[in-house]
Amino acid sequence: PDKVWIKVRSIVDNHYIQDSSRGFGFSKSLSTNTTGAEGANGGSPGSTKVDSVSSSNIVVTGPDFTYQSATYVAWLWRANGGTTSTNTQGDIDSTVQVDPSGCFSIVKYTGTLSSSGVQTVGHGLSKAPSYRITKGIEKTGNWWVFSDGQTSWNYGLNLNSTGASTDKSGNGSMSAPTSTVFSTNYTDGLNDSTGNDMIAYCFANCEGYIKSGSYVGNGDGSDGTFVYLGFRPAFLMVKGVISGSHWQIIDNKRDGYNPTPESLDSGETDASYTGAAPFADLLSNGFKVRTNNAVMGSSSYDPYVYLAMADVPAKYATAR
Repeated sequence: PDKVWIKVRSIVDNHYIQDSSRGFGFSKSLSTNTTGAEGANGGSPGSTKVDSVSSSNIVVTGPDFTYQSATYVAWLWRANGGTTSTNTQGDIDSTVQVDPSGCFSIVKYTGTLSSSGVQTVGHGLSKAPSYRITKGIEKTGNWWVFSDGQTSWNYGLNLNSTGASTDKSGNGSMSAPTSTVFSTNYTDGLNDSTGNDMIAYCFANCEGYIKSGSYVGNGDGSDGTFVYLGFRPAFLMVKGVISGSHWQIIDNKRDGYNPTPESLDSGETDASYTGAAPFADLLSNGFKVRTNNAVMGSSSYDPYVYLAMADVPAKYATAR
């Protein structure tokens, strides 16, 4: 895996994300529930970290990853084995690695804006990304999620909060991404200071592998909205665009049955939520909402934006 996202399920603690473009170890760890820079997310320096990854395992150390009797979940993405290349297609050169499908990339770039404005960055994908997660890694700043499920590509959600989708065009009006580049402006975590390094995780819709978009809740907890993906999802992340709606991440491993009652919030340190209302059925060709509350199914928080990854993306699997 080239991107590793780990969260302890049974107790309160941070989310941790590391990737092979930035490198592994404590100083390279980011937390989606904080605005902190690399390595500023709790734990003892040199202790809590992903030490290394291989084709068969990940090696973790430190108390946050090894609490006795605690349960964890890890979501893993493969890109290009840590082998990066320089992309010169945008206003700013970037360092990219792209997975074999051409639909997921890890992009590292350095901000150069000192005031309002727009600059493009090459993403390396084979088509325009439909969903992007971006964070400044050298200074405090928000996580941003931009997607084609929001009003426009000037609107972003913070992965670290329950806030509403916010128009950031006042810092420079950004265009929709193209097959070669995405736009950034003078916003914290996008391109907010000269010399500040940024990381972006880019996803493009890919048949049988990745799908992002939006849907409208119908408020029916027993017969909620069905969203067609074209595959059975292994990972599903959802948020309503209205303020107060929490991020919800469900998957096919923690419960392993429908409806899935266990969820984690990327913006909180909380243990897994297993409330009385289940969240969704993960089906062979999509997902069906099974709650009428704000997290996934209320008509008051529409639309909901989502990112889904396939259970068995056979076309892009690696044989053993």
